Amino acid sequence: MTLTRRTLLGSAAALALATSIPAHAKPLTIGFSQVGAESEWRTANTASIKSAAKQAGVNLKFADAQQRQENQVKAIRSFIAQRVDVIAFSPVVESGWDTVLREAKAAKIPVILTDRAVKVSDPSLYVSFIGSDFVEEGRRAARWLVEHQKKNPNRSYNIVELQGTVGSAPAIDRKAGFAEVIKDHPTLKIIRSQTGDFTRAKGKEVMEAFLKSDRKNINVLYAHNDDMAIGAIQAIEEAGLKPGKDILVVSIDGVRGAFEAMLQGKLNVTVECNPLLGPQLIQTAQLVKAGKQVAKRITVDEGVFPAEVAAKEFPNRKY
Repeated sequence: MTLTRRTLLGSAAALALATSIPAHAKPLTIGFSQVGAESEWRTANTASIKSAAKQAGVNLKFADAQQRQENQVKAIRSFIAQRVDVIAFSPVVESGWDTVLREAKAAKIPVILTDRAVKVSDPSLYVSFIGSDFVEEGRRAARWLVEHQKKNPNRSYNIVELQGTVGSAPAIDRKAGFAEVIKDHPTLKIIRSQTGDFTRAKGKEVMEAFLKSDRKNINVLYAHNDDMAIGAIQAIEEAGLKPGKDILVVSIDGVRGAFEAMLQGKLNVTVECNPLLGPQLIQTAQLVKAGKQVAKRITVDEGVFPAEVAAKEFPNRKY
């Protein structure tokens, strides 16, 4: 069963504010620092932002951090030096941003976070965060597993976990949400947990190591994103096992590759994390530049897609 999605800034009030921005205003310049290009999700996220900026006539200065926080700090300082109107970024990790964000605030350049949150001593260092509830995504993945286990109530499930990038908000929160749910179910136990850096290659590599040490004990793979799950599926097959059957595969993102894996019977469920944040980012930046009030936390409703609905939902996927 899927959940209904709504737009991030879909209220009539927000739309009214957007239309109040003068059409003759100077073109908006946004400096955006992206985490990298580590997954299908991230590629779709970047494309959405670039497309939305182009359609809105926004001057987008784009920087790829290649998974390194120091690159993002350098990019943000460059945006400050260039006097952009708004700075936006998807942080590689949660901590370590206070100094550079204070520099942006001193320069009176508003900052918008997308996809990932930060931990800072002063919440006023950024004006808004646009993105998903990663903790809830972890909970949804675990709830699906709890419901699935009811078909075999006397069976225990040993789970291996592929975590995202160490220190990143989605890795921290998706782990926490999943653990929160399974702690009340003693027959669901995580026996191994290691980072796969959100990449397909690393997911495969780590899953190979899991299988070498615990092959007979692994019943479930929980991956913090679809790309790691797809890499792990390759490792499971190369080990002579059937992903989706011998080892249940639960992941997060909802990219097309995950739906293809479900159609092949190799992945059991994917929890959606919508990457198409471009229109909402551009609209929020326009409102901020126009001096309008925006919500501090802008979230999106997303779906849970088990393999049973993959054939029906696959034609609707935009990423």
